[in-house]
Amino acid sequence: MKKIKEIAKKLSINEEDLIFYGDDKAKIKESFIDKVKFNKNGKLVLVTAITPTKAGEGKTATTIGLVDGLNKINIKTLGALREPSLGPVFGLKGGAVGGGLETIEPQDDINLHFTGDLHALTSSIDLISAIIDNHIFQGNELNIDPNKILWKRSLDMNDRSLRKIEIGIGEKNGPKRSESFQITVASELMAILCLSKDGQDFYKRIQNILVAYTYDDKPVFLKDLKISNAIMKLMRYALLPNLVQTSNGNPVLVHGGPFANIAHGCNSIIATDLGLKICDVLVTEAGFAADLGAEKFFDIKCRAADLKPDAVVLVATIRALKLHGGVNFDDLTNENVEALLKGTENLKQHAENLKLYGVPFVIAINHFSSDTKNEVEALSNWCRENNYMFSFLDSYIKGPDGAIDLAYKVKEILDTKKSNFRYLYDINEPLTKKIEDVCKKIYHASNVNYSKEALNKIKLYKDFNLDNIPICIAKTQNSFSDNPKLLNAPKGFDVTVKDVSLSNGAGFLVVYLGNILTMPGLPKVPRAVLMEDENNDTNI
Repeated sequence: MKKIKEIAKKLSINEEDLIFYGDDKAKIKESFIDKVKFNKNGKLVLVTAITPTKAGEGKTATTIGLVDGLNKINIKTLGALREPSLGPVFGLKGGAVGGGLETIEPQDDINLHFTGDLHALTSSIDLISAIIDNHIFQGNELNIDPNKILWKRSLDMNDRSLRKIEIGIGEKNGPKRSESFQITVASELMAILCLSKDGQDFYKRIQNILVAYTYDDKPVFLKDLKISNAIMKLMRYALLPNLVQTSNGNPVLVHGGPFANIAHGCNSIIATDLGLKICDVLVTEAGFAADLGAEKFFDIKCRAADLKPDAVVLVATIRALKLHGGVNFDDLTNENVEALLKGTENLKQHAENLKLYGVPFVIAINHFSSDTKNEVEALSNWCRENNYMFSFLDSYIKGPDGAIDLAYKVKEILDTKKSNFRYLYDINEPLTKKIEDVCKKIYHASNVNYSKEALNKIKLYKDFNLDNIPICIAKTQNSFSDNPKLLNAPKGFDVTVKDVSLSNGAGFLVVYLGNILTMPGLPKVPRAVLMEDENNDTNI
């Protein structure tokens, strides 16, 4: 691993432009960001994927591989990724730094404390909660109704026991009320970090956070609590993007990390904007599949930042397609061309959905040793029959050399195909129309139903123009539908809007479909337990 100052030189970033966190990671100072903000933008490439399965798709490894592959063919390329959350790291999913010969380094630091961004967010989120409850305890000048507090405490950990709790128990411990925690990366403050263009924009957005209602149903905003400057002090360094490197010595910006199933799933606009100013091609990714991550990248992030993506990479694997085609997980290594071709229905639906946005794409198929010659040939023929550009990818086991073909395919798109990017829906459409647009055009649902609770919440927000903001749909990542058991490409199903919440500072309405949890739980055997079998390093 190279020293980070050497990686920075590739981007014409000098040592005085960096805040070092050891020799291997650094934050980029605001003065440098200001210096390059009028540079011409490079090309923007999004990496997304088919509906995730237990078989794994390798989206982050593909993103890193493409960064290395494009640099290998002498295109000045930079990656822009999200920061991992401790919840999945110690839970079920594990880290988010790629795999095999395509990782970002230093792996453990990035997966764990990194430069402290998520800790700053968690502290800021919980400071807001502490101030709200203290305000009520100290006389409640703002007339806040304890039963109408919208702001939730957060923890960057999977802990189901915190989904519903009672606080203020005992004498002189504040108002007794029900409370619920959410994971830090699902909080509106994370969304605001990732959708802010700079510090001033962040400050303006946090002041507009809707935190509660009064006894007479008047909204209470964060600016009413008079703690905006305190939040800015906590978040000062967290607003600066982090510079690290791939395992092959190419630069990557890692900044911000909202979940894509319960938040908008993209890295920060600050990092993306900076990256576009200092490279020829910026490769970024959006969380989970294209129905979640890519849709939110296009309709929320690109709208907020006025971004116009030039190409998309849609990641799939033969193993995952066979799983969608009905094969049991334990049988995935057995050849099954019929199931593979049935599973291409999922790939096709994602591919056709991408066409709605007018951005040219290439299908990247992560190659596994269990893929048989007949399966590779069948999927290749299927792509040709459907006129889909495709590339088999071996960067996981071969490093940059395994991504050369994909790199040239992406280069071909950037050189010869024009992006006619457009949003899925008009921002000024009625709220219900925007929800239907996503549910029917992207998920392919037949009907959208609303719970009584969701309708009541929409009425609660009557003073806000919900017909003038984008929507952020929270749903399972495991299906196009709101039922995680419906694999492949289901049609003719209903979805139910269970609840909604207004992220007024972030500038969107969160729409909850099905049983979606904002505080995940740990599996029976968490990865934290599996780590016990690893070599114990007691060195400080």
